[in-house]
Amino acid sequence: MELGKKTWVFADGDLPPQGEVEPLGHEALMIVNNTEEDAEITLDLLFEDQEPKEGIKLKVKARRVHCFRMDYPIGEEQFLIPKGQFAVILNSSVPVVAVYGRLDRRKDMAYYPVAGFSV
Repeated sequence: MELGKKTWVFADGDLPPQGEVEPLGHEALMIVNNTEEDAEITLDLLFEDQEPKEGIKLKVKARRVHCFRMDYPIGEEQFLIPKGQFAVILNSSVPVVAVYGRLDRRKDMAYYPVAGFSV
């Protein structure tokens, strides 16, 4: 059974403060590839106050899930996302399911998903 879509948009990226104890505050992009072939992923990042960063290359092996921490360098070129508001546009060579989550360590906050839009 084919699961997912080839294009996903997550409009609410904004890396939270890490805090001082584990687990550190962060955001993550989780991608499920339930197909029989590797997913070639391209991310485009749109920022509030600077030019977009386009063409970040990722790979998720066939029939696997991969979690990409957004506070770590990502992609083949190890791009480090700057602080501040951004959006993620994900394009995949095969249908995938993508979820974006945030662990916010500030008082009374928690881990929660950020709604995505798939096409």
